[in-house]
Amino acid sequence: MASPPQSLHHWVIGDVHGCASALQDLISRLPVSGRLIFCGDLINRGPQIERTMLLAWDLVEQGRAVWLRGNHEQNLLMALRRQRDISDPALAGSDTYRQLGSRQCRLWRERLESLPLAYWGKGWVATHAGFDPGSWLPDLSIRHPFWSRYDGRFGDVIIGHTPVDRVERSANGIVKIDTGACYGGRLSAYCPETGDLISVPGLRSIEAQLPAAGQGRSSRAVAGSR
Repeated sequence: MASPPQSLHHWVIGDVHGCASALQDLISRLPVSGRLIFCGDLINRGPQIERTMLLAWDLVEQGRAVWLRGNHEQNLLMALRRQRDISDPALAGSDTYRQLGSRQCRLWRERLESLPLAYWGKGWVATHAGFDPGSWLPDLSIRHPFWSRYDGRFGDVIIGHTPVDRVERSANGIVKIDTGACYGGRLSAYCPETGDLISVPGLRSIEAQLPAAGQGRSSRAVAGSR
């Protein structure tokens, strides 16, 4: 699992889900000296999946970003590992497979296999959904069992996976940063070293299913106690 240089500031970005335009807007507002941590689920749902993947991977290759694996990347990988075709329900239901096609998805497989499950900072860790409270290993789909049983052992845990109307921090140190970009919400980036937050409008062409999260600005206004 990846770890950072000690003095670097990081910006952990919530689920992008194919919203490449919002991602470009967000990146343009972030300090160029910071390291970007994509919290998984860059693929599926949105209309610009391949563009999103290419943008993120270019930043990975530049050494500016780390792309963590989400449950959507994991599900696509599992289907590709089985060497199935579009008749496989896991592929037939994948927006990424439909947009990229079989050949491109298989070309992406090696890259997706390389995605780490977590990124460890100083006093914090980023992962897609949380940790299994039995093994304390990353779990890409977990929700309530982790939220209720996390005991602070890793410091702050920054997660995506579950859309919220604004970035929020629980009393036990779980920071939820998926603000529903693909549902008409916002795409958010959170700096664990400073508590700063920057967010931009998400996909406005889809009827909003969540309240919009704040305004496009930098702030320390993260819900919950510090």
